Amino acid sequence: MIKKFETAYKTIGEVAKELDLINNKNGKLNTHTIRFWEKEFKQIKPKLFAGRRRYYDEETVKILKKIRFLLKEKGLTISGVKKFLDNERSFNLDETGNTSINSPKNKLKSKLKKISSLVKEIKKLG
Repeated sequence: MIKKFETAYKTIGEVAKELDLINNKNGKLNTHTIRFWEKEFKQIKPKLFAGRRRYYDEETVKILKKIRFLLKEKGLTISGVKKFLDNERSFNLDETGNTSINSPKNKLKSKLKKISSLVKEIKKLG
């Protein structure tokens, strides 16, 4: 059996299997979930080759893993995940060092801690 390189493009079925998007009732892969996420999240851009078949690179699979984690494990809404993904590239919480955030009256500190822990969990995925 030929083993695929980790960096090779993956089919939608391979990605669905990797993300554990399997229908519990019939055991079939829920590839429609990935197609739905493609419409909702601008960060997901599969390559379309012959026959309009979708192929996903390693970076896109990482983004799909983050989306699945945030939606299924953390219970965020589609809108919440969109905001997270939009802000993720422009704002890295691990590099933030603003001391004014530490004031006891500021509720931002607790929110930042929650977001920072989410970022750390997501980094472990990818």
